[in-house]
Amino acid sequence: MDFKKLKQFLAKDMRMSHVYQPVMIRNLLKNKGTANSAKIAKDLLAYDVSQVEYYQLITKNMVGKVLTNNRGITDKDGDSYNLNGFENLTKDQQKELIAICDSRIDEYIEKRGKNIWQHRRVSSRAIPGSVRYEVLKRAKGRCELCGISKDVKSLEVDHIIPRSKQGKDELSNYQALCYTCNAQKLNRDDTDFRELNKEFEARDKDCLFCNLPKKRIIDEDEFMKVIKDGFPVTKHHTLIIPKRHVADYFGLHQPELNSLNSMLQKHKDLIIKKDKTVTGFNIGMNNGVDAGQTVFHCHVHLIPRRKGDIENPRGGVRGIIPENKDY
Repeated sequence: MDFKKLKQFLAKDMRMSHVYQPVMIRNLLKNKGTANSAKIAKDLLAYDVSQVEYYQLITKNMVGKVLTNNRGITDKDGDSYNLNGFENLTKDQQKELIAICDSRIDEYIEKRGKNIWQHRRVSSRAIPGSVRYEVLKRAKGRCELCGISKDVKSLEVDHIIPRSKQGKDELSNYQALCYTCNAQKLNRDDTDFRELNKEFEARDKDCLFCNLPKKRIIDEDEFMKVIKDGFPVTKHHTLIIPKRHVADYFGLHQPELNSLNSMLQKHKDLIIKKDKTVTGFNIGMNNGVDAGQTVFHCHVHLIPRRKGDIENPRGGVRGIIPENKDY
């Protein structure tokens, strides 16, 4: 490609969804037109703020604490670290100490090999691209913990219950996390996942929804089951019910919330496909006696609505307190 065509591509024709293309071309231009993937990757890393943030966490939570609190080698001033006694070192002493650091780094890498970076490596059981797409689409391109957009910080697909704790490779056990939240989750999450797994098995022998006849269940996954309401408000009125015995929506864990949202979306689409008269939906749940709850096992109502099914639908769920419906 000649200069004019390359210039035209870079300046006008290149469609960018990230910085990758210009970074790679810049790298090739600086390396006489040839560079291996490792060199290009290093250039990309220079622009990846999330990588810097990850190692900032390592510095603050691990190495910085060891050298400052445990050893007294450094002290901390705000976000900066100072090497104690540095001002008393000669240039030759500094060079000698740097050489020792380099030597210790080389020795450690030679001894341990690539395993020292295993915590940053892509899993050997990679999540398929189609599943990753569904997780990121469900999260609407935002971190499900902090809410930051994928355009600001790259997102990763995380196992909510880790594989090491018998977490399953299922859509309901995945969440989209930004680089920083995923790193913080690894460092700070103290949930006893073994107990959480046991909790998902909780059933109540006297509970109506824990003991539904199989013939009533029209759909299910690992965490949810779906039935048609026994006393429907409208045609196709559907209930999505957690399999675990849990009192209300506020007691659901993230895998259950993911499953619930997936089932709501799936059955909304099925109802619309089946019944072209449906033009809207009410989604609701009663949490607590004073909110009208009578069966104390969480269940979510998916109620189809149709044009003209009531005289004035304005206000929707505000109608639970009739005098406050209008506004």
